[in-house]
Amino acid sequence: MRQIEAIRGTAAGVPFTALPPAVPDAVPAPLVVTWHMMDAPRTDAAFAAALPLARVPAWRVHLGMPWCGDRAWDGGRDEAFADPMMRYVHPVVRQAAEEFPAALSELRGRFPVDGGPIGVVGGSLGGAVALSVLAGGDVPVAAAALVNAAVRARSVVAVIEGAGREPYEWDEESRAAADRLDFVAHAGRIAARAPRPPVLVVNGELDFPGFRTDAGELAEALRVRYDQPDHVRQMTVPGLAHPLAEQPGVEPAPQLPAAAAVDRAISEWFLAHLV
Repeated sequence: MRQIEAIRGTAAGVPFTALPPAVPDAVPAPLVVTWHMMDAPRTDAAFAAALPLARVPAWRVHLGMPWCGDRAWDGGRDEAFADPMMRYVHPVVRQAAEEFPAALSELRGRFPVDGGPIGVVGGSLGGAVALSVLAGGDVPVAAAALVNAAVRARSVVAVIEGAGREPYEWDEESRAAADRLDFVAHAGRIAARAPRPPVLVVNGELDFPGFRTDAGELAEALRVRYDQPDHVRQMTVPGLAHPLAEQPGVEPAPQLPAAAAVDRAISEWFLAHLV
């Protein structure tokens, strides 16, 4: 497979790293959009190196998450984690989801992609963005893959609490925001799509316990609603913790073996359900 060069840029103000199809005659090609982790790899360029999905004959456009890379927040994580639900999880996911339609429109005008449904991939908090797109129903999606995804906002807050923070004081506003980002509860909205997009749910064997539990419950909540249960698959990657790359995960780095296993699984999923 020939070496391909990444294309860096912005679309509607959103940074991206785009990888063209390795097959030169695949024009126009399908489009896969990803949202990276807030852990390593924590930028679009680093996520593109960790999960290049090079076997998929599609444009893979890795979008930068809010508050990361060139858009890093001024106050730092300490300020954001002072209220992890309302200063971190909720605004990051909301902004990424709200800015996506304009970015997608610009990407479609810039690259030779077909006009069909897209593939979406999300890692960690980027998984909550991918799930927001799925549950929203406005953007046609052909297939989706989630990696160590933040399926429930409350589990993200619990992880932050477990890192030595004070117990979080929930109030009416933060509980409502967490309810909006509980995608087990919203599985019916994903399953209500016509057609229902095949969903691959990937978790590391050593990922946060709450994340693994949520992933299993999401997969089951979708499976019972799908008329083709094999269009929902859950898999565990041995030896994989939460991050997919070495820290700090800002710059592109060689692909780790566990990330390569994730890359193979997602590539096979999209080869079966997107291309």
